[in-house]
Amino acid sequence: MTDAIEGTRAADPRRRIGHRVEYHAEIGSTNDRARLALDEPDGEGLAIVAELQTAGRGRRGRTWHSPSGRNLTLSVGIRPRLQASAAGLLGAATALAVRGACRPAAALAIKWPNDLVDDDGRKVAGLLLETALVEARLAHVVIGLGINVNWRRREMPPQISTVATSLADLAGRDVDRSALLGRVLDALDDEIAALERGESPLERYRAASWLDGRRVVVALGEREVEGVALGIGQAGELLLQTDEGELALAVGEVLRVRPVMAVPA
Repeated sequence: MTDAIEGTRAADPRRRIGHRVEYHAEIGSTNDRARLALDEPDGEGLAIVAELQTAGRGRRGRTWHSPSGRNLTLSVGIRPRLQASAAGLLGAATALAVRGACRPAAALAIKWPNDLVDDDGRKVAGLLLETALVEARLAHVVIGLGINVNWRRREMPPQISTVATSLADLAGRDVDRSALLGRVLDALDDEIAALERGESPLERYRAASWLDGRRVVVALGEREVEGVALGIGQAGELLLQTDEGELALAVGEVLRVRPVMAVPA
């Protein structure tokens, strides 16, 4: 199924995020376009949607691949009324928004920092937040996300199908991408407004965490650390019990995951 995304159907002028939707059949990078839109009149909150990215990127500089007409690729730029110290909570709020928007199709968990996975840890959605700071404040944030919607595992390359799945696979049916886009924008608008009001998403983020009790290997720049995931800290950081003691990781990427273990009391 290759249903067209209807941007006008998903847009809502009452929203700060997603008041308008700009649709592209093909674009270099939705994140780059969303960043440029921040300097345009009424450009904050403009949702950039593309069927195909030729220069899309994921975390750690990876290239983002997604077939045209199957998934949802979206970026939006905002100027959040938040301190720089809230960047981790902003990532948590964004992950919760996407999780809630996907809920009619599948119940997903969050793999720190902000991947959405099924019960077996197969990736359904990923987020990339690119931030700019001015002194102690977040000057702007570009939120990029990709959701595997109607890209069935049988269509994915072998190296992807072993670690990923899609909403359609989990729901047992194709998913309306335009309706999903509307739910994502609604949820993002609500979650970020709540965070700006001082409402923390932390407890809900902790409840949705998939890593707790699992032994993980985390990349920290050029080095790796291994330990048991103990939970999520007060700023959204991953708490990791290593042989050298407990660490609180504000940034990083989980490279490998082992089975659930008993979390130390």
